[in-house]
Amino acid sequence: MILAIDIGNTNIVFGCIEDKILFVSRLTTNKHATKDEYAINFYNILSIKKIAPESIDGAIISSVVPSINNAICKAVEAITGHYPIVVGPGVKTGLNIKLDNPAELGSDRVVGAVAAIAQYPKPIIVIDMGTATTFCAINKYGEHIGGIIFPGVKISLEALTQTASKLSGISLTKPKKVIGSNTAESMKSGILYGNAAMIDGMIDRFEESLGKAASIVATGGLSSTIIPFCKHRIIYDDDLLLKGLKIIYDKNT
Repeated sequence: MILAIDIGNTNIVFGCIEDKILFVSRLTTNKHATKDEYAINFYNILSIKKIAPESIDGAIISSVVPSINNAICKAVEAITGHYPIVVGPGVKTGLNIKLDNPAELGSDRVVGAVAAIAQYPKPIIVIDMGTATTFCAINKYGEHIGGIIFPGVKISLEALTQTASKLSGISLTKPKKVIGSNTAESMKSGILYGNAAMIDGMIDRFEESLGKAASIVATGGLSSTIIPFCKHRIIYDDDLLLKGLKIIYDKNT
């Protein structure tokens, strides 16, 4: 059994995996937390899930927050006895990255692409909706050829409410109709349908560039909120990155 951890700007998603994922939990990413604080959080959740730390045979991490990697690696080592593999240069992924500078590709996008290639017919478009919304394009040969990075749903909403003094915060619940008849409904429609329309439009453009219809896979904390408003058939796979981490762990052990 391994411990797989995906460190994002907003949340840390982690779980234990054997032949299947045994559980998935989330912590708030805290750039100021110490090794001991993270160790306590991991230990407590493992206890709640009735998993003994000594039963964990290894660990792997992907991260877009390098400043906390050391604290989390040491926390994992303290409770499991294993220093985790950190996805990055020198780690075998099997992914052929066709970018101007392959080292620029975030480890979360690498991991998501690896999992998608293992599960879905190519070409593939991988959508990850977190702090940022990202698209990754995988061609019919299984090569990662590029993508886009777009401001995330919550970033867009926060920018709107903080910059426009008359617009207050809203909940991301379904608006009554597309054309809002009051400020709150107009904002909800703009955020939800606007992001869904962006996703639909970008899928059309990606498929034009790829030359054929693609498998479309979405993951990330906000995907389940936005994907229902999209017109394309999109597969929602909340555990995509943990699956990718398990594949990469197996390649390196």
